[in-house]
Amino acid sequence: MALIATDRHILIVGLGKTGLSCVRFLRGQGHDVVVADSRIQPPGLETLQSEFPDVVLHCGPFNGDLFSQFNELIVSPGVAVSEPAIVAARQAGARIRGDIDLFREAAKAPIVAITGSNGKSTVTMLVGEMARAAGKRVAVGGNLGTPALELLADDIELYVMELSSFQLETTERLDAEVATVLNISDDHMDRYSGREEYFKAKQRIYNGCRTAVINLDDPLSSPLVRTDMTLRGFAMHSINPGIYSTREDDEGVWITRGLENLVRADTLTLRGTHNLMNVMAALALGEAVGLPLDVMVQTAQSFTGLRHRCQPVRTLDGVEYINDSKGTNVGASVAAINSLASERGKIVLIAGGDGKGADFAPLSAPVERHCRGVILFGRDAPRLAEVLTGVPVERVDSLEAAVKAAAAMAAPGDIVLLSPACASFDMFRHYEERGERFISAVEAL
Repeated sequence: MALIATDRHILIVGLGKTGLSCVRFLRGQGHDVVVADSRIQPPGLETLQSEFPDVVLHCGPFNGDLFSQFNELIVSPGVAVSEPAIVAARQAGARIRGDIDLFREAAKAPIVAITGSNGKSTVTMLVGEMARAAGKRVAVGGNLGTPALELLADDIELYVMELSSFQLETTERLDAEVATVLNISDDHMDRYSGREEYFKAKQRIYNGCRTAVINLDDPLSSPLVRTDMTLRGFAMHSINPGIYSTREDDEGVWITRGLENLVRADTLTLRGTHNLMNVMAALALGEAVGLPLDVMVQTAQSFTGLRHRCQPVRTLDGVEYINDSKGTNVGASVAAINSLASERGKIVLIAGGDGKGADFAPLSAPVERHCRGVILFGRDAPRLAEVLTGVPVERVDSLEAAVKAAAAMAAPGDIVLLSPACASFDMFRHYEERGERFISAVEAL
């Protein structure tokens, strides 16, 4: 579409679900907007043309001259703020923001804000369920499910928000009632110049928050600036007053608060050490917004977790098949391997896809310690093979072939684990499609 001169002041950069939500919100506020997307046929195009036929849309490569005409850019999470056209607009004096800033300005209820490299979707959904069980009118979304601006309603009593580093890049000040960075491991290194830039983006979740919930086992979870905020913590094997932790006795492993045993780990539906951490984080977050402890514990016991996150599929010939397609980075896969490791058998790992520029080296030690072998597929299978030299490695061309190869490699008592340590976009539309294909392939065995 040809460039036209405009006296409009707000440019929405990137369409899709988030861009559409911004159009709806800003038009509802009486603002005139323009949309730009680098794709010729962006997702949401037909919806935009149907709902807002008068909104000007620029498709194709971003143009710095066009962007610099606007005094405010609302940038979708999928667009890096380092795009030259966005940099040019900033240099020309434009304010660069995102949908989360718009959401924060309009939200009338407290915000529970959750980010981290791994576990944030599980914790977000669990806190949401805890709030519902406590009788709260709660809205859950953000990076997970419903876009933030579409959650806004006058009757909502609590917002529980999953936020990605991409969303936080354009969030100036969130002012959450409680916020957490669950953990930090390398992710999205194809977008960031290094781990420090990624870490700093995550840290923005603490701007203006009243209470910070810290993973005491991960120093990078701690806020860099602690002005006027209360600190709460969770950790494994760290019994201290006010801290959510774990202890082991003759009855088993317990989640504790201070010296009090709260819930035995084997009464939780969620499996794995990483999920104990997720439950502890959810309890600390819920406590910060006044949710009753007994209600939270009961909810945690019945919570079944997210589809595609350490999801049991079936047991066949003594081998258990687990779908962790949401393990889209190295840290997630390391957590899954360590959590599911068993004395009765080994893990056969299925991994591969688009590694997003990550360093695969941290996979080496847990794979060598806990895995019988690895089946690799996808774009970065060669890079993974260079690192995973301590166990037998087989490369295949498809996920279906990977499932068959893993079944042939596994022995009774083993676990076949799909935890790719990679994004899915080289072969699938998203991790959900990859997970569904895995489930279908396992059921076909």
